Amino acid sequence: MLIVLAIKLVATAVVVIGVSIAVGKLGPRLGGIIAGMPIVLGPGYFFMLQEQSPAFIREAALSTLHALVATLVFSICFVVSARRLGARASLALATLCWVPAALLFSQLPGGAAMAVLMYAVVLLLAEGVKRYLRLSPPRVVAVSGWFDLILRGVLAGVLVSVATTLAANAGPLLSGLLVGFPIGLLTIGWTLHQRYGVEVARATVSMAQQGMLSLVAFGLVTAVLAGTLPPLITFLSALLASMGVSAGLFMLSQWRTRRACANPPAL
Repeated sequence: MLIVLAIKLVATAVVVIGVSIAVGKLGPRLGGIIAGMPIVLGPGYFFMLQEQSPAFIREAALSTLHALVATLVFSICFVVSARRLGARASLALATLCWVPAALLFSQLPGGAAMAVLMYAVVLLLAEGVKRYLRLSPPRVVAVSGWFDLILRGVLAGVLVSVATTLAANAGPLLSGLLVGFPIGLLTIGWTLHQRYGVEVARATVSMAQQGMLSLVAFGLVTAVLAGTLPPLITFLSALLASMGVSAGLFMLSQWRTRRACANPPAL
């Protein structure tokens, strides 16, 4: 058991650290697409697809979709409270909001379609909060240090190994929720808050809300295809869907940037 946990921890940490390094090395266009990859969901479902039944995978993927809706609640709570409460208190409060939200959303009827619809509704709310708070893209380039990368990789490895090995014995609901826990946003919010200040942290976390649509695509494709196609084909299809959504979002942001530059506001 300990050997299995260790293998999953190390494998996940290597993937997370490797992708994070690649994002900074490949340039903004390809790096932006790679950044939207499911670097925690991917390893988690790769292991689960090899070890669990299709019914388990479908239910776990549905739980992960509900967890992603709760992650929007996490991000809203953080961007609203970070300025007043500081990093530790705001992240703790956001986590306390995530837990009941994930459990509440997991009780929704309607399957994956309802989960995606609920994500769209809460995303509109999150975008409204971002506009109300007038959060704009950060003006500094936030570069991750080795400590940030290793911390993120180790925490993601622990989360995946526990979710796919220990929590799997408790059923797909817990496994799916744990894999969907926003460990990336938590570590990003913490490190950026400490290094660059509260405004950069708030803006960066808010920018991740639309980018999480790539994770929704991964979970949705996994839930739909599990049991229909072989496990590896299911995994690769979900990964390609996730990267396709990331590419679309990145090209849309580039188009908006070029349009804004071509039509500057009148003074």
